Amino acid sequence: MTTSSTHLDTSLSRRIAQHTRGTAGHGPITRLMSPSDLGQTLKPFVFLDIFDVSGDAIHVMSSMPLHPHSGIATVTVFTEGRVRYNDPDNGEGTIGYGGVEWMRAGGGIWHGKELTAEEVPRIQGFQLWIALPTEFENGEPESRYIESVGTNEGQPAHVILGNYQGVQSPVPAPEDVNYLLVTLKPGERWVYQPPAGHSVGWLALAKGTLNAGGVVQAGEMVSFDSSEAPIALQASGQEDAMFVLGSAVPHPHPLHLGYYSVHTSAQALEAGERRIAELGKKLKAAGDRRTESGTIPVFR
Repeated sequence: MTTSSTHLDTSLSRRIAQHTRGTAGHGPITRLMSPSDLGQTLKPFVFLDIFDVSGDAIHVMSSMPLHPHSGIATVTVFTEGRVRYNDPDNGEGTIGYGGVEWMRAGGGIWHGKELTAEEVPRIQGFQLWIALPTEFENGEPESRYIESVGTNEGQPAHVILGNYQGVQSPVPAPEDVNYLLVTLKPGERWVYQPPAGHSVGWLALAKGTLNAGGVVQAGEMVSFDSSEAPIALQASGQEDAMFVLGSAVPHPHPLHLGYYSVHTSAQALEAGERRIAELGKKLKAAGDRRTESGTIPVFR
């Protein structure tokens, strides 16, 4: 529901439980959530980075080292700028606002150079990790590059994962997870009504200022109390408020953590780490896999 209003009624809406500005990571990357902190209470959402790169630093994207994952899916969206993908299994093209890179690591992958920057002055966005359910955590990996997930007529949200107000994302994500990319104009009010069972809820703001029953500034992430109440929001600054919002049925398993992996049990983690070690040897033997556009496709 979207309306324009100067007053935000939060009497029946979900309350903010925690604010964070995260911790500075590598260069232009800030880690807002990790599996060892907020990820413990917001699982299946277990990891979130916000990245913001401009000028000559944009080329730092190409220096990201190849690295492995297992047991998770990564979801990358952009709030500004565009990147190029080039993958023999998925074609080539560009992703900007409203698009997504979905990578289900499953039993194991190596990646980190599958996207390169277009000629743009700034690239900003989020990378999210989702802990996979048991049936997928050691399963076959999958990559998708979707240039646009489509729009919901008259609504400010792009449905990156899941289903909201009758709009189904084209991303083959696990059930019971919603992830939206939202832009509200100054003064615009929007109420997110979580599906039944979605007691996990949070948002992270890339630009602008939000009233969420408390002020949320650009660069902040907030988690909401555990309930199925709606989340009432209003863009309260002089510019658009652009943010990602996640809701889900809670992940029922403990998190077993490797350096790049998250699994539901010690046995599943051991299998995943064994697989990515094997893949690492095969990747080294495969030699130079760089495409003409400079990308290196996901290795699985």
